[in-house]
Amino acid sequence: MTTTAERRQKHTKDPLLGKVVAGRYRLEAQIGEGGMGLVYRARHVLIDRIVAIKLIRPDLRAETHLRAWMLREAKAANRVDHAHIIDIYDIGETDEGELYLVMEYLAGSPLSAELSSGPMPITRSIDILEQMCAALARAHDLGVVHRDLKSDNILLTERGGRKDFVKILDFGLAALKRDARLAPKGAVFGTPEYMAPEQTRGDDATPSSDLYALGVLLYEMLTGQLPFRSSDRDALLKMQQSQLPQRPREIRPDANPRAEEIALKLLEKNASDRYRDAHHLQDDLKRLQRTLPSSAAWEEKGNAAPASPPPAPAPQSANVTEWANRASQFTRMVSRAYSGRETPGDVLTSLKASWDLAARASRLEGEVSSLTRKLDALERRGRALRAEIGRKVEELAQEESRTLREASAHGEDERRAESEHSVLGHTANGARLEADSSLTSGRFESGLFERAGAAAATAQCKREELGRYRSRREDKERSASGLRRQIEQLRTQLTRYAEALEEDLTRGRTLVAERAREALNFERDFHHACTTLLAHLRDKPECRDLLPELLADLRMPGDPALNGEDGAPGAVDSQRMHRAPAANRRD
Repeated sequence: MTTTAERRQKHTKDPLLGKVVAGRYRLEAQIGEGGMGLVYRARHVLIDRIVAIKLIRPDLRAETHLRAWMLREAKAANRVDHAHIIDIYDIGETDEGELYLVMEYLAGSPLSAELSSGPMPITRSIDILEQMCAALARAHDLGVVHRDLKSDNILLTERGGRKDFVKILDFGLAALKRDARLAPKGAVFGTPEYMAPEQTRGDDATPSSDLYALGVLLYEMLTGQLPFRSSDRDALLKMQQSQLPQRPREIRPDANPRAEEIALKLLEKNASDRYRDAHHLQDDLKRLQRTLPSSAAWEEKGNAAPASPPPAPAPQSANVTEWANRASQFTRMVSRAYSGRETPGDVLTSLKASWDLAARASRLEGEVSSLTRKLDALERRGRALRAEIGRKVEELAQEESRTLREASAHGEDERRAESEHSVLGHTANGARLEADSSLTSGRFESGLFERAGAAAATAQCKREELGRYRSRREDKERSASGLRRQIEQLRTQLTRYAEALEEDLTRGRTLVAERAREALNFERDFHHACTTLLAHLRDKPECRDLLPELLADLRMPGDPALNGEDGAPGAVDSQRMHRAPAANRRD
């Protein structure tokens, strides 16, 4: 049998459980821990929304550069606003100076769990990689680098019946731009198994560094193992810098040859030898997908159970109607218990307080509901505009990528033609000198002049060919430059809009937070009134038939507090009953 002490120890294992963050997010369960923060499932006390909250780790709260990075995580991810990147709802600091990040709550399986079973089917692997690539293309187009891509940061969930819907998590080291104030020069951040060679040397991560991490992930999906493995961090970093990976088909002879080529190109030590950008990679992935069997990602997987089923829903908040019902129930009990007798003053005071709080809570609910609707509408408009700008940037960036690749191809032709022209020019000069020498010596040989003329004509043709290649390259580069200017203009527009929107949202959230704190005060006072009334009435025989109905309404299943098991008759757990009155719905 579980003792009261054991129950208390269980409930107090994590002191943050039950805490209300920023006046509106009640922490319900710890669901994860990242490099910089603890992640909790939480419920908004004013609207019926379950979210995930990341709180910066207690031992890192004094690290100001990590706090700054976490702040930028939300701004970076929100600005990208892509279906395959986790949604960020809110960010801020509590009154105690604790930094929090509110994200969408997702149920699914991390890619690392899938990889623990070994290699994955090629169709599934490329489908997952293509989704990651699409998200990173948008992020890179908007100047955001993830910096710490790894299998733990890729969640496979389900959306609209589609299996293996990718969500990239934890832009914890994402940067809109490098800021030397945020980290010591040469600092190395990331997971060694997935770090690009330039990162292992302490250089700043670039979009190409994220592509290298995609190469590691593809290698894992093809072979079931990492390209480089070592229990020693320094040895692993040196492997990333200089050691070539074993070819996937040497490990798995049935590995797809084209996928192997893609993985090895992504794992090139020199960043310039990898794909030019994520759009370039995505084009190759789509070409490969067209040669593979149809993906079954959206089909039911037989009788297989989901890898990570969603947890049981947390208890719903009590709405204002329930508060009034409870006050009415207590009124009936008081009238029975003290019929013909003087009612104690503290009972009358508590009963009056319960009715007064229910009325005030009702008014507050209406106000909060209105504020919440306005905030939701503002967030929807913001997301729609960010997504629209993001799509425009993506289209321009795709065109820029193709144009630069064409310019690069023309540049290779130009260099080849230039080399050939140099040889032909040298040959033509030599032939001309030989012909001139024959005249000087008094002997005329027509063949020498014919060869000199032919060599000069060939050199001239090659010069013209060189000019065409140069002109084509320059035209493509000018086109790419024009596209880049349009992209930068859109990014500037997005930044201005995001900043203005954040100011509006901050004002609205501040107002909601104030009302939430007021609601929590109501909750505390209502709890106190209920505790007082219950202490007076629970042993009255006149109330015996009404008590079970009231207790069933008040307590959570298995809650020992209202059964008198914590040593005080009628003790009530203020964190688990009488949820704040508010708009418990999304209008």
